[in-house]
Amino acid sequence: MLLIELKTTSPYFNLAAEEYLLKKDNLDKLILWQNDNSIIIGRNQNTLAEINVTEAEALNVNIVRRMSGGGAVYHDLGNLNYTFITQNDGNDFLNFRKFTQPVVDVLQNLGVNACLSGRNDLLIDNMKFSGNAQYVYKNMLLHHGTLMFNMNVDILTKVLNVKEIKIKSKGISSIKSRVTNINSYTGVTIPEFKRLLLENTPDSEYYTLINEDIAEITKLKNSKYDTWEWNFGFSPKYSFCNEQKLPCGIVEICMDIKDGIILNIKFSGDFFGKRDVSDVEQKLIGVRHKYEDIEAVLKKLELADYFAGASHEDILNMIF
Repeated sequence: MLLIELKTTSPYFNLAAEEYLLKKDNLDKLILWQNDNSIIIGRNQNTLAEINVTEAEALNVNIVRRMSGGGAVYHDLGNLNYTFITQNDGNDFLNFRKFTQPVVDVLQNLGVNACLSGRNDLLIDNMKFSGNAQYVYKNMLLHHGTLMFNMNVDILTKVLNVKEIKIKSKGISSIKSRVTNINSYTGVTIPEFKRLLLENTPDSEYYTLINEDIAEITKLKNSKYDTWEWNFGFSPKYSFCNEQKLPCGIVEICMDIKDGIILNIKFSGDFFGKRDVSDVEQKLIGVRHKYEDIEAVLKKLELADYFAGASHEDILNMIF
């Protein structure tokens, strides 16, 4: 098995590296990596439904979609991420225990009572410190997970919009009460944990990315992982509705969006305006559900004529 430590903390590069190394050859690999502040969106998720865009932008949190399914997770330099890439014998997909057991073994040897719970979470004292996901490509399987050592839980709670029904179904009152950091149970550092995990990986040798690898990963990063089309536009078709009381009255907006493009949009409510709001609706059909794109359209309109007393910022903030 090849042991690879990615040196960059760019989530765009690191996720591109995962895909490149998965598809490069049939060799088994263990990759260790860390990301700067990031929300990592599951492949099949609606990005805007999972995150608080305003908070994420204010806190300079990167937003990146990954190849695998599952839920959104928050990364920062208090996390260590690990990726196993192996040949798929047909029995390993959704066999999370096989790939999480090395992590559990290291922690238990350190006196930490870690365990796999449910489908894909690792817990200490019934609190989550690791989420895991998988992806299959031809005859290869990728399993990756994140390990919380001293992650900033306060930022996590601000930038992730966990659906209320999901929280209630787990019988708890907040995200913060569900998660914990490994450092609360042991003084082991991330570099020390890396060493212990690598020492417990049999038949392994280190591999360092060469210039050709870096060039190909960078190309994939630029064409896919660093694009709005992948990170936002790839979201499944969805409807977006919002309602606010503005100076003009109550305004409700509902939109249908596919591939990140506004297909239909309707403003309704008891607001006043001297012009027909359908003019605004027509201008927004076909526009990407992206802040900058919609802002550019609205700047060309005298919105006070349609929503008396409301500002461009009032209407823009309703759309996100």
